[in-house]
Order: sequence, then C-alpha cells, then structure tokens
Amino acid sequence: MPYEHLLSTLNEHVATLTFNRPKSLNALNADLLDELADYLDKIAADDAVRVLVLTGSGEKAFVAGADINELARCNALTGKLMAHKGQGAIAKLQSLPIPVIAAVNGYALGGGCEIALGCDFIYAAESAMFGLPEITLGLIPGFGGTQRLARRVGMGRAKELIFTGQMITAAEALAMGLVNHVVPADKLQDAVYKTAQALCQKGRVALRAAKATINAGLNADLETGCALEVNAFALCMASSDAREGTSAFLEKRKPSFTGSFKE
Repeated sequence: MPYEHLLSTLNEHVATLTFNRPKSLNALNADLLDELADYLDKIAADDAVRVLVLTGSGEKAFVAGADINELARCNALTGKLMAHKGQGAIAKLQSLPIPVIAAVNGYALGGGCEIALGCDFIYAAESAMFGLPEITLGLIPGFGGTQRLARRVGMGRAKELIFTGQMITAAEALAMGLVNHVVPADKLQDAVYKTAQALCQKGRVALRAAKATINAGLNADLETGCALEVNAFALCMASSDAREGTSAFLEKRKPSFTGSFKE
C-alpha cells in the first residue's frame, strides 16, 4: 500500500523509515500507526532487509508525540483502542527479527519516545530532546512507555520522568542509559549508517538469535533465560554461519556469512 505519512528507502540491506508529517512535527495519528504496522509486517517478511533505521523528517522532530487533535476527541473506549493500536505497532517493531536503530534527530516525546524505546538502541543528535509529558495532559503514557522506560533506565528514573513530565536533553538521556550515542546533528545519519553496515556484515542467524534471546530473557528469571540461551546457541551451531565463522577465524580471513541453515 502507498503510504501518506511514511517514507522508506533501502540501501545495501539497510532500510530507512522516515516519519513524515513535518507540519505536525511527525505526530502520531491513527493513520500513521496503521501505516507503520503494515510496513513492519512487510519488513519482517523481506529477506533483503538486514537492519532497519527509524528517523523523522525535518530538523525539529523525530516524533513529537501523539496527535493531540485526535486525543482530544477520544473517550474511554476510543482511547483504549488508540492505545492498543500504538502498543501493537511498537510491539511489532520490538519483535522484528532484525536489528532496529532509532536515529533521533529532534524531539522524541510521548509516543515518539515510546517508539524509540521499542528499538534495539538509540543514536541521538546533540539537539534531540526526550520525554514522556503525558502527565501534563492529565494522562499517562499509553504506548508502552510506563513499561519500557523502567526496563531501560530503572524504576526510579522512569518514575521521575513520567511523574514530572519533564523533557531531558540528549546528553542527559545518554547519562541515564536511555541513549547509546550522541553525535552532532549533521553526523547523525553517517554514524547510524556506519553501525547499520557493520551489523549487516555479522551472521544473520546469530543476530536474530541474540535479539530474540535477550528480549525473551528480560521477561523471565535467570534460570529460564539461560535455558533460552542454550537453545539459541544450539540453533546457531546448526547454521552454516557458525561453520563459516569458526573456519574463517582459524584460517585468519574475514568471514562471509550467508545466513542459511544446514541440516
């Protein structure tokens, strides 16, 4: 389907998805969330894509939050449906089998911060701002922010940010572990693409296994998580990538991973 609010490109196995509602600072409305869910379904089935990058159009915003015009018209039922729609799209984002990088080029507030939290890691421009300001509207985060932020930065910091609704700078987000790297705005895309290309060179089977095991283990006790790791390790050993990686090491050459399984 053609997208009204999203732009997508594919370059050397790296897909870039750009939120494109610049007049509203890329705010999330129902149509955009539907488009996002559809796009993620397509990416999950596309073997040509090895890494996904998310960013926002313009220089001001990644995603400045949910569309307040839509929120103002919600009642309890439609608000619940909107939250389910947002949570569903971000759940698809988090469960993608490939690495996902958020390139936060400006405001990442409310739903925008929640989308970034659904990514595997976050690179931010020095000018980026983060926050979950829903409390200032008499609301709470509804797209998973109360859960993912605490898992990312700890309960105390998450409660402070959510209770106060304050915005923080990219440097502050880096210090608390919300963001992985902060770079000058004009270097952001280059930094993200460099990492994305490096990931494309890694074994696809191992990357997928690592992501799935980490995600599943976060919701399990240590013993269960380690059992998941054992099974994922065995799965990797069944792949041609493992044979290629170990052979390349012993032969002192660069591995060439194919991402296929051997019986």
